[in-house]
Amino acid sequence: MKIFRILLLALFCSTGALHAQVLTGIATRWNDSFGEWIIYTGEEGKEGELRLRWAMQDNWTEWQYRLGESTGTIKLKWREDLNEWEARGDNQIASARTVWRDNFREWRITDGKNTLTLSSRYGNIWDEWTIRNSSAGPFEMYTNFEGDPRDWVVIDELDPSIPLTTKLLMMHVVLFQSTPKQ
Repeated sequence: MKIFRILLLALFCSTGALHAQVLTGIATRWNDSFGEWIIYTGEEGKEGELRLRWAMQDNWTEWQYRLGESTGTIKLKWREDLNEWEARGDNQIASARTVWRDNFREWRITDGKNTLTLSSRYGNIWDEWTIRNSSAGPFEMYTNFEGDPRDWVVIDELDPSIPLTTKLLMMHVVLFQSTPKQ
């Protein structure tokens, strides 16, 4: 019985750690491609990746991520409709949908418990994104160098209850909208 309690405690602590993961940045793995990214966290030496699932087919509609023990996918909800994305991983599902159809500057992100509105800070400049009116705390992304979408700084002060899947979906929306597809 004591071993069972210890295992249960370890499982609870590791699950909490997944939800409390703080993201600090994301950068392209290669200078000439936007299909593979390195995810940086607040923990020393703990990096992840976000990459095209079908890179050889030049298919930008499906991605996969890995961060520590967390893995998942991000893909278009409906074929040929760039207005809605869905992320699945760690028994979590999050979705992102444009607030106004074909207006890719403002997104509604939801995971069933939390709803966040992610938008480009300045309508015609894609270098800076933030969530607004959120009781979950601040989340911002901006390019490390103005006009260079290969390297992003992430300010992630969201409540620990926001799942990693939701955070990675927000990052993906920003990257997909702000980078060339090559």
